[in-house]
Amino acid sequence: MMPAQRAASSLARSNLQSQLRLLSHQRPNGVCLSALHLQRHHLSSLTSQHLPRALRRSLQRPTTKLIQLRLAVTDAKDGKTVHVRRSRIYHFFLRMLASLGLFIIISGAIVIAFFIYDATTYREDPESFDLPVSEYALNPRRGGPKNLPIAEHFISDDEPEFKGQKHKPKLVILGTGWASVALLKQLHPGEYHVTMVSPSNHFLFTPMLPSATVGTLEFRSLVEPIRKIVRKAKGHFLKASAVDVEFSEKLVEVQSQGPNGEVENFYIPYDKLIIGVGSITNPHGVKGLEHCHFLKDITDARLIRNQVIRNLETACLPTTPDEERRRLLSFVVSGGGPTGVEFAAELYDMLNEDMCKFYPRILRNEISVHVIQSRGHILNTYDEALSRYAETRFAHDMVDIQTNARVKEVQADRILFTQKDDESGKIVTKELPMGFCLWSTGVSQTEFCQKLAAKLGSKNQNNRHALETDTHLRLVGTPLGDVYAIGDCSTVQNNVSDHITTFLRTLAWEKGKDPDKMLITYTDWRNVAKRVKSRFPQAADHLRRLDKLFEQYDKDRSGTLDFGELSELLRQIDSKLTSLPATAQRANQQGMYLGRKLNKIAHAAPGLKINEISDGDIDEAVYKAFEYKHMGSLAYIGNAAIFDFGGMNFGGGLLAVYLWRSVYFTQSVSLRTRMLLAMDWGKRALFGRDMMNY
Repeated sequence: MMPAQRAASSLARSNLQSQLRLLSHQRPNGVCLSALHLQRHHLSSLTSQHLPRALRRSLQRPTTKLIQLRLAVTDAKDGKTVHVRRSRIYHFFLRMLASLGLFIIISGAIVIAFFIYDATTYREDPESFDLPVSEYALNPRRGGPKNLPIAEHFISDDEPEFKGQKHKPKLVILGTGWASVALLKQLHPGEYHVTMVSPSNHFLFTPMLPSATVGTLEFRSLVEPIRKIVRKAKGHFLKASAVDVEFSEKLVEVQSQGPNGEVENFYIPYDKLIIGVGSITNPHGVKGLEHCHFLKDITDARLIRNQVIRNLETACLPTTPDEERRRLLSFVVSGGGPTGVEFAAELYDMLNEDMCKFYPRILRNEISVHVIQSRGHILNTYDEALSRYAETRFAHDMVDIQTNARVKEVQADRILFTQKDDESGKIVTKELPMGFCLWSTGVSQTEFCQKLAAKLGSKNQNNRHALETDTHLRLVGTPLGDVYAIGDCSTVQNNVSDHITTFLRTLAWEKGKDPDKMLITYTDWRNVAKRVKSRFPQAADHLRRLDKLFEQYDKDRSGTLDFGELSELLRQIDSKLTSLPATAQRANQQGMYLGRKLNKIAHAAPGLKINEISDGDIDEAVYKAFEYKHMGSLAYIGNAAIFDFGGMNFGGGLLAVYLWRSVYFTQSVSLRTRMLLAMDWGKRALFGRDMMNY
């Protein structure tokens, strides 16, 4: 800055200060002018050539820093000027008070709105409806192979919301699991006359079931009344169990139980039947499973909680011997899959976090948790690094893991298992004292599914663990488009090589050649591969490099594949295909797929009727085959969680636990269950788990 500019700036600054002093004396009982007032009345006397550029800019702002930070107040008694500084803390408290007031107003409005809404939910006058009921609904006709009542009409069919579905195709759904509920949610209401049959009148959120066994979550937080879901689909629900199916007459035999235990069987007719009855735990031929607990439904979870609390209470009694106390406090889990591992983790958390607060602490030294796994690692279907991380976590928590061990027998007070000795290499028999045992070792068919498989014959059904379906989820051995099987009770056939004749005949018909003598060129092989991918979507990953496969199986280097070479190629693809996992994720995808396909079939029905098309492969004509897409696997391992997303795998502590909770929170079936889950997690954090049985 030049000397002349410095002098002008100094002169302007002194003039400004003198004007401020003059103003303060002229207003003995007033307040200093604001920046805007100062600019309007006193900056006019300061010409632009007297002020430096920086000072001119600062003074031309709406509020200058000098006047903004200070207020000059003149004392009325002695005429002295006092400068009061308003700090950021002052403004912060002002904002806090304003926010608090706004929060109180909004909260009050919400409370008032809730009470107004709550008042509208009460009905003082009794409601009555005068609706006609069909005579066939009250007194159904008899028929079928066993001359049983046939429920062709229901007492609710004549209600206004159901009247339009009376003459629609009859869709009967067996089961209230993940697959059945996902199907219901995808169905367009009014397209079918829907009837759901199940002995359970609720949907169970199975992934969080281990948390309910130890009081982390309440049972009601995991269930949703099935009638709420069925009602949205304009369907009917019957609390009964399916016992048989007459495929030739399209009748499902169901069994209901009265209040006094009396049993009555009747038929339900169907146009399309969906079997989603789930599975049972695989016993593997082990003796003594009557001494074990299973974990498939809410009843199992309640029995487990009662047994765990009962063992703890008995261990506290002064009359309980030391050896008996150690046995009661020995908890064994047979099966190192997700269910067994998550239960062991939840049990350890409860014993470590809550038991020490309410029970004698000496019990903590005598408690033991054991996991018996037949494979080399727990969670063997997960990435190996995640499996080892889970084992390290369990070792830190003093959870004993016995790998490469097979349970031989379960007795009332101990469990016997065989294991290979590391030193001698021989198979030795070991035993563990047992006060509680959870059996979680895979799935098997229910009695109902076993009966259906036997009826369809080994030619169509030769899987001992599940009903076999084609890639359109149609039950193999039944008329096309009549019966479907979804969820844990089913498995999709991956028999690509068995359809080689079909592929070759189609190709030969298009080219006008004999399929038995036809040689497959590379162009023909590409057409065959396209048909294989369409019929078996799961084989697409193994058909990426068609040129490499063609070159590999062209043994004579002739540039063509004969029938034998093509058969060997497809058999190799068969061997690489694995059965779909029996998980809620797979069941949910199958239910959504089938619901969308049934909507397509319903929309195409008028056109098919006009063209007089009533049979054939309608499913393949209107919709693609089912393709399972693995979205990843999660597991809780005790105040930590692991995530297996194929290429991206990770595990961690509490941050991963919150992520694990958020995933299942969003997948919960309704807003009601989400609110209950959040309340249960908050209650556990504030008050601990419920350490009681009932």
